[in-house]
Amino acid sequence: MAESNQAAFINACPRCVRNHACRSCGRREPRGKLTATDWMKHLPSDEATPKLIEVIFKNTRVGFFENSEGLDLKIGDLIVVEGSPGYDIGRINMVGHLVKLQMKKAGFKDFNDLKKVLRPATDDDLDKFEEARSREHSTMIKARSIAEELGLAMKIGDVEFQGDGSKAIFYYIADERVDFRKLIRILAETFKVRIEMKQIGARQEAGRIGGIGPCGRPLCCSSWMNRFVSVGTGAARIQDLSMNPQKLAGQCGKLKCCLNFEIDSYAEASKELPPKDAVLESKDSLYFLFKADILQRELTYSTDKHIPSNLVTISAERAFEILDLNKRGVRPERISNEELIETPSEFGDIIGQDSLTRFDKKGNNKKRKKNKSGQNQFSGESNEAGQSQNDRKRQGKQFRNHANQKNGKFNRQENQ
Repeated sequence: MAESNQAAFINACPRCVRNHACRSCGRREPRGKLTATDWMKHLPSDEATPKLIEVIFKNTRVGFFENSEGLDLKIGDLIVVEGSPGYDIGRINMVGHLVKLQMKKAGFKDFNDLKKVLRPATDDDLDKFEEARSREHSTMIKARSIAEELGLAMKIGDVEFQGDGSKAIFYYIADERVDFRKLIRILAETFKVRIEMKQIGARQEAGRIGGIGPCGRPLCCSSWMNRFVSVGTGAARIQDLSMNPQKLAGQCGKLKCCLNFEIDSYAEASKELPPKDAVLESKDSLYFLFKADILQRELTYSTDKHIPSNLVTISAERAFEILDLNKRGVRPERISNEELIETPSEFGDIIGQDSLTRFDKKGNNKKRKKNKSGQNQFSGESNEAGQSQNDRKRQGKQFRNHANQKNGKFNRQENQ
């Protein structure tokens, strides 16, 4: 088959989307949720085919099986394995020497009592498995209503049917011990299957639901993690993180799993730093450790033990040098080995520039100037108008006086 036709067939195959692997079109994913490199595959081995196989099921359930028949199996294949009772279907997650190391890590002691791999999954097995999985959601909803009617303080988070559909695992969350013996009898009579109750924690519940973490990426528990390790507050202290519960807690309400990712690097780097209670002595004062950049190997010291005062940042080598001088009774002039260079300020005095009303003041001054100039202009016009009016009054008064004088002279002549 050509590559283009094969790619089109793979995209059109519904079983590839559901099961992440398909015997029909040959599509396989290299790993399960946890992508790792088999760094022991090049080591010489007497086994032609891997005997130990790690198989992953739903909800990060992992099981170890023995390939006693010597089948040619690869990572990503869907296989049929022994169940209790019946058989189950899972996906191969790891093969070879690494499986034995994973078994020791998981605390698996009896290597001889292992269930066997029966065969690769056929189309009939996958069809029956899909039919069983299609009933999981409706079974979970009905089981929740039954538990609520019984008044049990528990939450059924998910249901997983076995590959042959003869057994169902009910995953639940509960804060206290729950007596669910009556619930098991009712569920067995209702669904006609064997019931197994399995308690999970808040981390497993968050991994089942999924989401986006504060880092902007999908949650580790829902994307690649399939084993959860306890996280303590000591991991935050070693990394010198702020003991703020809102920042250290994840969406599950517990401490973030990523606190354990870099704890080994921080633990090794902190061994190369001076002790936290070490005090540096100089001629001017005593310096106490305020904070440390562990990976950068930089330490910040303060002259006060409780509050930040006169903070000085130096390297770890300089701190060890000062401690060595103090042991010999020598106190340096200052703990920093850098010369103090006064740099001229590039800006002038900024007093008053941070006022919120500085723009209003300038605008008011302009308005005042405009008003003042307007008042002077109007006052000049009014003065000119007043002067012309006074001239007219004076001219009229002179005209009246002149007329009165003429009238008085005419009257005297008539009387004579």
